[in-house]
Amino acid sequence: MIFVLVLILIGIGVGALTGITGSSGVLIVVPALSYLGLSFKSAVGSSLLVDVITTVSVVIAYIQNKNVDFRISAVLALGAVTGAQIGVRIAIVTPEKLLETTFAIFTSVMAYISFRRSKNPSLKLRHVNLGKFSYPVGFLMAVLIGIVTGTLGASGGIMFIAVMIILFSTMCIKKMIGTATLAMLFSATSGAIDYFTVGLLNLVDSIIIGFTALIVGYFFARLANKMKPSMIYLFLGSTFVLTTISEVVKII
Repeated sequence: MIFVLVLILIGIGVGALTGITGSSGVLIVVPALSYLGLSFKSAVGSSLLVDVITTVSVVIAYIQNKNVDFRISAVLALGAVTGAQIGVRIAIVTPEKLLETTFAIFTSVMAYISFRRSKNPSLKLRHVNLGKFSYPVGFLMAVLIGIVTGTLGASGGIMFIAVMIILFSTMCIKKMIGTATLAMLFSATSGAIDYFTVGLLNLVDSIIIGFTALIVGYFFARLANKMKPSMIYLFLGSTFVLTTISEVVKII
């Protein structure tokens, strides 16, 4: 019973993180499940299933509000699914310590980016006008995001948005988020299926965490609409820092 309560608390944390920032729950799920006894690889697989559960309602909401570009989402999703297949196979043959170290480096870099954005939330990436080549370039960039998904469990929501800012800057931010979330749903599903197939996914833990986060995330998403962008980035950056410290302590 205590173990279930711990999983629910993890789900609350994931719901808060996803609801406020729109990012993957990997920052909380992977370290938490690792400390609870799961291998890093099983924690990554479980994190991907949690992402699938928590993003379904978000995707439906954006589709209902016509804030999804299905063509761009299909291109990004196809690339991400391809990359996720590669990433899972890399993860399977890679030593746990190397994956954990890579994960710690990834979270520390993202912490820096988040704190930088907290000082200037309106900071924009340079737009690249590639015309008809935007789609194939977007596909290739999505493949790289998919590899990160398969190896580290980060479903790539923020990274998909970055790709669209660079290649499809005329799209409104709401449609970018909806399109990115749909692509993220496919990449997470692809990775989760592969991890489940090779026995590196805890189904029960993922379902408890995922559905808790699904419910909690709705309320934190409403709270996020009242928060200043700088506060959201500070919250995200702080979470990245805590995750990095947690991983470094575990590695040492």
